[in-house]
Amino acid sequence: MRIATWNVNSIRARTARVVDWLQRADVDVLALQEIKCRDDQFPHEAFEQAGYEVVTYGLNQWNGVGFASRIGLADVTRDFPGIPGFGKPLPDGTLPIEARALAVTVGDGVRLSSLYVPNGRELGHPHYDYKLEWLARLQEDTRRRLEAEPQTLLALMGDWNIAPLDEDVWDIRVFDGATHVSEPEREAFRSFEALGLRDVVRPLVPKGYTYWDYKQLRFPRNEGMRIDFVLGSPAFAGAVTGASIERNERKGDAPSDHVPVLVELDADSPLDDDRPMIF
Repeated sequence: MRIATWNVNSIRARTARVVDWLQRADVDVLALQEIKCRDDQFPHEAFEQAGYEVVTYGLNQWNGVGFASRIGLADVTRDFPGIPGFGKPLPDGTLPIEARALAVTVGDGVRLSSLYVPNGRELGHPHYDYKLEWLARLQEDTRRRLEAEPQTLLALMGDWNIAPLDEDVWDIRVFDGATHVSEPEREAFRSFEALGLRDVVRPLVPKGYTYWDYKQLRFPRNEGMRIDFVLGSPAFAGAVTGASIERNERKGDAPSDHVPVLVELDADSPLDDDRPMIF
């Protein structure tokens, strides 16, 4: 099974690129972030013609997540328990929930979440507090799920908007006093690892960025960030056989500022065989 995650930064602007890559890379399931459209605006036909079933969670021209799968989609769940909102209060006093989390089950019981973690904007900004609360609530929901089903093949995939290590940015000095590298954000990322989740890509791809800003020739200068991750449960991590960061997808006409992160999974093999656990 080949599973990938990609912040596409507007699916309607990049439909042909995404569908073409899905077929070239022989991907079974793709988690999408920043689709930037309502569900009814998503280009379903192009994906369906390529053999992919699609489910999306898009409310407006911002945010939005989804899945494209050629091996089925089941148990579709939007949001997660306790997910916080952000923005102008609604008439009932609650804050609007943004389209940032979608979970599905694919194949033989593999549970995947497509996540677009809030950016945070800047230290001290209300959006930064929202980001930390959002991650805390997600961590709590993940803890409950893993305690209830410790053997589940589960992965949290997407744009985390956190660079957990100094080497995950091109020059840590540039980020002094900025979001994405602050200690509270990094501690939030580590809280998922404390649950037993593992970054299943880094052991196989130790170096490499997943995002390059459009500004200031960041990509030609390789001034990037590693902020897109696949965090897998022990059972999921034990089934991983390969991984890659698809850097070439940042090239060419009208690319996203992120590239796909791909994981190969032997989901049908027993987990107690002789293959080494990569975490």
